[in-house]
Amino acid sequence: MPLSIIIDLDPNIFRLGPFLITWHGVFSVLGIVAAARIGFWLLKKDIPDLQGTGDGLAWMVALGLIGARLLYVWENWRIFASTSWLRVFALTEGGISQWGGLFGAMLGVYVWSRRAHYSFWKILDAGGPAAMLGLTIGRIGDVINGEHHGSPTNLPWGVEYVNQFTLGQPGRVVHPEVAYEMVLCLLILGAILPFQQRLKKRLPDGVLGLVYFAVYAAGRFFLSYYRLDTEIFLGLRQAQIASLLMVLVAVIAIPILLRRASATSAPAQATASRA
Repeated sequence: MPLSIIIDLDPNIFRLGPFLITWHGVFSVLGIVAAARIGFWLLKKDIPDLQGTGDGLAWMVALGLIGARLLYVWENWRIFASTSWLRVFALTEGGISQWGGLFGAMLGVYVWSRRAHYSFWKILDAGGPAAMLGLTIGRIGDVINGEHHGSPTNLPWGVEYVNQFTLGQPGRVVHPEVAYEMVLCLLILGAILPFQQRLKKRLPDGVLGLVYFAVYAAGRFFLSYYRLDTEIFLGLRQAQIASLLMVLVAVIAIPILLRRASATSAPAQATASRA
């Protein structure tokens, strides 16, 4: 028997009427709260007269939850097709996609930016570190319930779920892949956040936020090989396809933002030189 970390925790905390309170749900809420706090704090440095943050949070959370559910349903459509499509609305049964939540939240940012007349790119810059912190905290619930199944390992930090109610893989020692994702998010935060304001002064709006998400996406692509998710296309999992899409968006958008900023600053510099 290899060395392992034993996790003997009930993923459910208690039932309140028809609602089942789980560790996954609790840490998801805590992750959203923490992300909102740091995100709006950073955004206020960029937009001092920031208002309507409650409206913005509502759009991001609502569309984030919808996106998270829809992408999960798309990935697991066979389950719903074989039973009843009404189960799409059975949110108490669980089943959300982290990338779907991120893409949905980005759509929420766009809607709010248009309604409140704020720069989408400025919000995205603040959203990068906010997402990394929120994901780190939210993944604690995933570590407890074990629903994201990892591949077998004999490494000493492999985890074994033994609780009778676990969603994990009883009797198997597996990679704690979601814990790897937590470490990835913390490394990205530690590497970029201390220099956030200095980088903001040097880079066009939006570039820094795209860097956060692209670096995370690149790391998530490779970490997904430690999970037993269903292969969707060309041997790739849903999370890997979404990660590639995020990297592609960043690779295309960052040069455009840099060129646009350069083209805007050139006439201003010429005017200042003549003056």
